[in-house]
Parts: sequence; C-alpha cells; structure tokens
Amino acid sequence: MPKMKSNRAASKRFTVTGTGRVRRTKCGGNHGLSNKNRKRLRRLRNNDMVDKAFEKRIKLLLPYG
Repeated sequence: MPKMKSNRAASKRFTVTGTGRVRRTKCGGNHGLSNKNRKRLRRLRNNDMVDKAFEKRIKLLLPYG
C-alpha cells in the first residue's frame, strides 16, 4: 500500500505532542510588531494548544502526527 499523504498546510501549522494534544502558534506575531507592546509580543511567543473540539479534525489531516 502507498503511504498516506498528510495535508501540507496543516503540517506547517500544527504539531502533535507526545501526549497526543495538538499544538499551534498564536496569531499576530508576523508583521506590524513595532505597534505591539513588549508584553503582548512576549505572550505571542508561547505556543498554544488547539481546542479539544478541533483536535479530531486536525488529526485527520495529519495521519502520521
């Protein structure tokens, strides 16, 4: 059997942790950073977890994740 293909857009945005949760980056950290204060930028650095309601959908896009 051939390998299953993972959705390339999803694989660039999400990673599956060792416990099986899905990790994502927070939005708003790419451009226009001079207008955002330091506290806000510091919080944007930390990764966030995907809500449990969406985890099953994302895992379908990442078959080997």
